[in-house]
Amino acid sequence: MELLDRIKLQAQSDKKRIVLPEATEERTLRAADEVIAGNIADIILIGDPNVIMQNAKEWKLENIAKATIVDPNQNPKKSQYVDLMLQIRGAKGLTQEQAEILITQPLCLAVMMIKAGDADGEVAGADNSTGDVLRPAFQYVKTKPGVKVVSGAFIMILKDKHFGDNGMMVFADCAVHPNPTAEELAQIAVSTGETTKAITGMEPRIAMLSFSTKGSAKHEMVDKVVEATKIAQQMAPHLQIEGELQADAAIVPGIGAKKAPGSKIAGQANVLVFPTLEVGNIAYKLVQRMAGAEAVGPVLQGMAAPINDLSRGCSMSDIVNLVAITACQAQLA
Repeated sequence: MELLDRIKLQAQSDKKRIVLPEATEERTLRAADEVIAGNIADIILIGDPNVIMQNAKEWKLENIAKATIVDPNQNPKKSQYVDLMLQIRGAKGLTQEQAEILITQPLCLAVMMIKAGDADGEVAGADNSTGDVLRPAFQYVKTKPGVKVVSGAFIMILKDKHFGDNGMMVFADCAVHPNPTAEELAQIAVSTGETTKAITGMEPRIAMLSFSTKGSAKHEMVDKVVEATKIAQQMAPHLQIEGELQADAAIVPGIGAKKAPGSKIAGQANVLVFPTLEVGNIAYKLVQRMAGAEAVGPVLQGMAAPINDLSRGCSMSDIVNLVAITACQAQLA
């Protein structure tokens, strides 16, 4: 069975409430209809109910009536959410008047529903920037205890089955943190290993990537990856983590054996951790477009609740897949 089919089956086994705050956006509403039809999750739509139902009628979406629709301007729990917002950020200067305005904004309302226990996860970003999606999430849901950095992993499903585990790999960070420190990069590596096990079922073999393999080049950028590798190994001795490795040494057995003899990961990596967001984002998009890989994600790691951000260029099926992944993350929360 293919990975995405397994993820959807897992989501069906214990349905979670996933909120979609961009409910008047066409791809999102079509995805919601498919998710409901597939019994993947219980869907909460945020938006004007009249507009949502009119769009559903126009686009011949037969399942939207089964969703819970929350009107941000006529929300019976508005005062409850405003009080919660003030508890969290009142000391930082948030006023009652500001909170009452913010709670009418769908992205803010979505995270407050999660914080209040009225939803289990969120998927957004088809119609909003990453910064707009993540800002209220950081402010109100925050990160997991002990986690200081949030990152984004992509599950890469390649046509060439020689790479990773039968063509499946995980890339990170490709979505959130521009230039992590060694400590932050180590946290990203550990989080990505945990995501890999939880979502794909693979045993992660994590390569910390650089333009150097085992000291072949000297530079402060290499030093960061070397230090991050040591920290990650100390943080998670149960995970297989090695660095620094060049990309070819990480994924091609012959090159790995030559450049890093004796390594159990070189040439066999199924998780690639990039030194900066710039590198990771470029790499995943090149692999997606030039190698025809399917890029599923980004799956956000480190949040206290599953909140996932889409690319604004996403397809309807991308949204369905990320809803299923978010539901599975919520099962583990």
